[in-house]
Amino acid sequence: MLFINSVFPTRLSSWDFRHYIGLFREEDLLDKLHDILKAVHKHGFNVSLVEPRGKDGGVFVKFKYTAPSADKDSAVQDIVEDLRREARKHGGVPSWIGVRDGDFWPVLGKPWREDLHRYASPILKISYDGPDVREEDLYGILRPFGKIADITPPSPAPAGTMRSTLVSYMNLRSSIIAHNCIHGLAVPSGSSGSTTKLLTMFERPIKAHVIRDWTAAHPRIVVPILVFLLGSLTYTIFDPIRAFMVEGRLLGWFDLKSSSWFQWIKEKTIQSFSFALKPTAEEVAMDANIWKEREAAERDVMTYLSDFPNTVTFVHGPQGSGKTRMLRALLKDVERPVLMIDCAEIFSAGSDGAVLQSLSRQTGYKPVFPFVNSLNNLIDIASVGLIGQKAGLSTSLTEQVKEMLQVIGTALVNTSKRKQKAAEHKTEADLQAQQEHIERARRQALLRLGTWHDGRLDCVAGNGVMSELGVGDERMRLEDYDVDPESVELAEQDAEREATPTESLEKTPSDMQALQTMPIVVIKNYATKRGRDDIIAVMSTWAASLVDHNIAHVIVLSDNRENAKQLAQALPSKPLHSVALSDADSSSALSFVQTKLKADKEVTFTVEQMKAIEKLGGRASDLETLVHKVRSGQGVQEAVEDIISRSTNELRKNAFGEDADDEKSLPWTRVQAWHVLKLLSKKDEVSYHDLLLEFPFKENEMALRNMEHGELITIVTQNGRPSAIRPGKPVYRYVFQRLVGDPVFRSLQDISFNEKKIASAESTVRSCEEELLKLKEIGTSGAHWWSKKPATAYRSAYIMRKMLAAESSIEKLEATNAELKKVLAKCE
Repeated sequence: MLFINSVFPTRLSSWDFRHYIGLFREEDLLDKLHDILKAVHKHGFNVSLVEPRGKDGGVFVKFKYTAPSADKDSAVQDIVEDLRREARKHGGVPSWIGVRDGDFWPVLGKPWREDLHRYASPILKISYDGPDVREEDLYGILRPFGKIADITPPSPAPAGTMRSTLVSYMNLRSSIIAHNCIHGLAVPSGSSGSTTKLLTMFERPIKAHVIRDWTAAHPRIVVPILVFLLGSLTYTIFDPIRAFMVEGRLLGWFDLKSSSWFQWIKEKTIQSFSFALKPTAEEVAMDANIWKEREAAERDVMTYLSDFPNTVTFVHGPQGSGKTRMLRALLKDVERPVLMIDCAEIFSAGSDGAVLQSLSRQTGYKPVFPFVNSLNNLIDIASVGLIGQKAGLSTSLTEQVKEMLQVIGTALVNTSKRKQKAAEHKTEADLQAQQEHIERARRQALLRLGTWHDGRLDCVAGNGVMSELGVGDERMRLEDYDVDPESVELAEQDAEREATPTESLEKTPSDMQALQTMPIVVIKNYATKRGRDDIIAVMSTWAASLVDHNIAHVIVLSDNRENAKQLAQALPSKPLHSVALSDADSSSALSFVQTKLKADKEVTFTVEQMKAIEKLGGRASDLETLVHKVRSGQGVQEAVEDIISRSTNELRKNAFGEDADDEKSLPWTRVQAWHVLKLLSKKDEVSYHDLLLEFPFKENEMALRNMEHGELITIVTQNGRPSAIRPGKPVYRYVFQRLVGDPVFRSLQDISFNEKKIASAESTVRSCEEELLKLKEIGTSGAHWWSKKPATAYRSAYIMRKMLAAESSIEKLEATNAELKKVLAKCE
């Protein structure tokens, strides 16, 4: 039997598609091979069977021959030599790829033609069915098939299994030939005269699951590499995509309503109807003439936006004062990218993943994978068991928010650059259009004078009369014309004035162009919240970095000026640009309501209606509610009464709680809230320090600060220090009066207030009694010659007076409580 190699492609794996090419060309290759085999007749050579061995890329040839009795091996070798000569005549052994490097090899053993998923490899495993074969003998058998790189000695084998040797060939071709030629070969194994059968099998260079096993065995090496690869994947792939998405959000790439085709459809369809031409109430309400209190705030904000940012603008005012509405109206006409982040939406998120999704939704930061951090936590826990320490994959919420804001900052820089390039292209186009307009005006002036010459006419000028049209290639000057040059110059100057509508456009510097394309970042509902202070700190630092590097203007909106402390910590060397927004006065509030209602119908308020509107003060949110109720069909007095009643119920719940459990969660006591409420029901404002020093506060300033955060009160400052306390809303003055005027509620709160004062007075009495007993033990000794009484006597007299005052207060308060209880009994 012979083996012919390299006829078909060697199959290296189950996914190797090349063997399909061999199947397709099998018939043609075998025909060519038959032509070579038929041409040899030495020793009666006759082919009986040709069997393709596609997996190993060769062909087995079974033949018959008549060999001399003396030496059969030399006869086979003669046949092989004749076959090689005949193959060279035909250009070599036919091959599937055209490279004819195949050869004929006599098969020495009994080949095992299996169809297992064992594919060719340069490493050949030779098992010994019998005693071991010496390495020199094995080398002599295998070396004719190709150069051998190494022979591994046989290792100890379990009982019942054959010992084996690994033979590594330099190339795959030699290993395939050896496997198909010597499998099953019996060779002498030594001086004992016994024989050993050689059984061959391909050995994989890399064993199955070796990578998995090595990875599991070396976690200290693998885990850091995986962390590095994952981090690199994030920074090289996802972060540029996220920055691009944020940039698209800023420039409106994904906003269908801002696209040109949508605007065209809207203009041709919706706006063509008559009702679409009517100005909306919101547009009318934004007229600057009806809210004069905002003019100063608007000027401050616009002044800040008209120069490069050197600090952060902090706009503060009570909730409902119209901060966001004012800013939207200002930014509506500013053709600059605006990014608005609502902290209230972020704080309302219930989990860390929801916080990231909220920030992503507002900024366009996509894709975001909130579940990855939970997965990273699990990996860290597993890595502690594997390598004894965390892998460092999981990050805190603060770090994740910081990374998101860094990518958003990169997107802001890219947006500014893109806008600057667009502005430069527009400026160049305008200059080119201006030059074309000037040239067109000059040409028209010359045409009117009849002195314009088109040089193209010279190209068509011929003999005779037509030749007079050609005037040469030289450019004609104004001096060559029989006209006044001043008329042409005046035409050019007129064209220049028309092409340049404003002088500032012609002289715009590059820094002004950069300023006009700088993005604006708005952070609204900025406030400290327990459990989210770290996020506020990160956002404050990010806002400070934006203005430090001239990346964007930053405007922060907050309901409380105290929140500026957190922002000021991020800008220690720069003062904040603070803009205060207060409630409107009575005339502006009335004008606001009238203007909004006039958008639907003509209205004229009576004196009673104007007095009712004055109860709401100048709070924009309350005035908006009034307008909505009046539009719904309610009268002005009825709507105002409804607002006061609703505010009364809300204030009773927010300030006092619905039950004892709610009271425990309040950052102030009911007694403190009732005391402030009762005082403000009688006065427009009360002294801050007088209230702070009296019962029930006793210098507990935190309770008053919490009331301000809860919008129950407003602390008025003077020269940077607290000076007075006012209701949190103008309408709260009447809400406080409504609560104080409720006999049942007033009686309950007064009884509770008096009981707290009684407890405080009784504590004073007890402390006085204890001190009197100590003074009695001291006695009256120690009197001096200039005084008839000792010091203990004076101290005793003072304590007695103090105890008497406390006792009198207790009696009066208990009598008052008795009367209040009678009132409660009557009300029941």
